[in-house]
Amino acid sequence: MREIMIDIRNLVKKVFIGSPNELQILKNITMTVYKGEFVSIVGASGSGKTTLMNVIGVLDRPTSGEYLLDGKPMQKKSDNELSDIRNKKIGFVFQTFNLIPRNSALKNVELPMLYAGLNRQQRLQKAKELLELVGMLERMYHLPNELSGGEKQRVAISRALANDPAIILADEPTGALDSATGRVVMDLFHKVHETRGTTVVLVTHNHELAEETERIITLKDGSIVDEKTNPNYRTFTMKRGEMNAFH
Repeated sequence: MREIMIDIRNLVKKVFIGSPNELQILKNITMTVYKGEFVSIVGASGSGKTTLMNVIGVLDRPTSGEYLLDGKPMQKKSDNELSDIRNKKIGFVFQTFNLIPRNSALKNVELPMLYAGLNRQQRLQKAKELLELVGMLERMYHLPNELSGGEKQRVAISRALANDPAIILADEPTGALDSATGRVVMDLFHKVHETRGTTVVLVTHNHELAEETERIITLKDGSIVDEKTNPNYRTFTMKRGEMNAFH
């Protein structure tokens, strides 16, 4: 029996509480994501997928409903407790990279470990290992404005892995990249998922990318309208394995 990592029940998110301006962004969302699963949340712009990701990543609180992360309810956690959970348990990868401009690639990857209390030697060693994992070790002293979009996203993935998170949440991670660079970034997510067993939740409007994940959850107007196990996932992973063996 697979363990549940993300357990959401009847979750509602409203903004501008109180009529006449109340807007319901998420409507009675119920979903689960299992430990070690690679899931995509798909939907058009305005479907509520980024709001849902913010709730999953405890960046935002739901208006009502339940959210259990690794079996623990999130509703009554203090802001400081949620901040600690984000730092230690969740790795974020955004479309806009969110790197600190004045910090080198190495310093950007070190930052979450600094907040987690690792000493300088530990941070340095681990940051270098993570940059090597994504093929960015030779560029570790470069500032973000000296890196291409794909290189920035690889640094962002390294940073997301800094504290060995149980979950990576990726919000349109290839949205600002050309197709060839996007392919490299998606291959990195697969590599992380396969080698580390990390739970990955990919938020995207791109159905082709969703077809690379184990399960596809489709949002429309704030509701889940479809949820399916991807029949093509096994074929895709076998092809990936063959290509990796060939190279």
